[in-house]
Amino acid sequence: MKQYKVGIIGATGMVGQRFAVLLENHPWFKVEALAASSRSAGKTYAEAVSERWLMSTPVPESMKNITVMDASADIEKIASSVDFVFCAVDMKKDEIKALEEKYAKLECPVMSNNSANRFTDDVPMIIPEINSDHMLIVEAQKNRLGTKRGFISVKSNCSIQSYVPALEPLRKFGITKILACTYQAISGAGKNFDTWPEMKDNLIPYIPGEEEKSEKEPLKVWGKIEGNKIVSATAPLITTQCLRVPVSDGHFAAVFVSFENKPSKDEIISLWQNYSGEPQRLSLPSAPKQFIHYFEEDNYPQAKLHRNLENGMAVSVGRLREDTQYDYKFVSLSHNTLRGAAGGAVEMAELYAAKGYFD
Repeated sequence: MKQYKVGIIGATGMVGQRFAVLLENHPWFKVEALAASSRSAGKTYAEAVSERWLMSTPVPESMKNITVMDASADIEKIASSVDFVFCAVDMKKDEIKALEEKYAKLECPVMSNNSANRFTDDVPMIIPEINSDHMLIVEAQKNRLGTKRGFISVKSNCSIQSYVPALEPLRKFGITKILACTYQAISGAGKNFDTWPEMKDNLIPYIPGEEEKSEKEPLKVWGKIEGNKIVSATAPLITTQCLRVPVSDGHFAAVFVSFENKPSKDEIISLWQNYSGEPQRLSLPSAPKQFIHYFEEDNYPQAKLHRNLENGMAVSVGRLREDTQYDYKFVSLSHNTLRGAAGGAVEMAELYAAKGYFD
């Protein structure tokens, strides 16, 4: 595989920092450009993040002395210097949408961690192991934008990646309804316990916008391409509650599910243990060898023990049992800033690279 030059837009935030760490020694991608707001522009990356570095590892040596550019004002310079960009900016949705489209129109593909374009009809929202076929809509998007290689692709919200992967192999049985309660780590808000001490010994039963995303986004992931747009699935029925909990990393879900044709417990576990997708077939650098891990122990999975499984890119499932109101219930866990955010976007970019979309 050739090496691609990449940029990180929103490089100083938590997800941007996670991108930097993940890309430091990536075999296919080399970071050539870093961008953020005008407040950071003109500083070296080390200077820009010196007071707010949130990762457990140091600022990557290869990026310390890169001069941070202005994500908006320097857009033409950035777009012309890289093969594609990762985008994780903190702006208003309409501003993000306009910014990402501007990069795409400058023939610079955008791998987005933002929610602004998730429901644009011709923008694929990809969980690589689940709906890699949605990449095909990019051609329709390029026709709309008037581009030859510029396009936008987004990853889904981190909350749904704690439970949608576990449900995907079971769709063959006709899922009719889902209830999911998610228990979400504070890094999902871009914070840690030092910057958010109020979360110690606390639980907040509301995360703005999260329940709407958690109920709506799986239906787009499970939708299909019709003409020049992705049409969301109309079933199953999904209802959620999303809570913020005092955990540093790792989103949990307690899931209840019913089927048209109820499978056996052994069938479900076998499907989880043997499920794989396009990233595994292509042996993408960030892909977990086993996407879904099932634990028999009643007290597993646990955030501290299992969130980093397979470099934080695997999904952990446990406590599968029959339910009195639904057919089954189980719990599942994913690392929200790896599988759910930057790592998922890097894997998505690897998928596009392997398919030749950046050439």
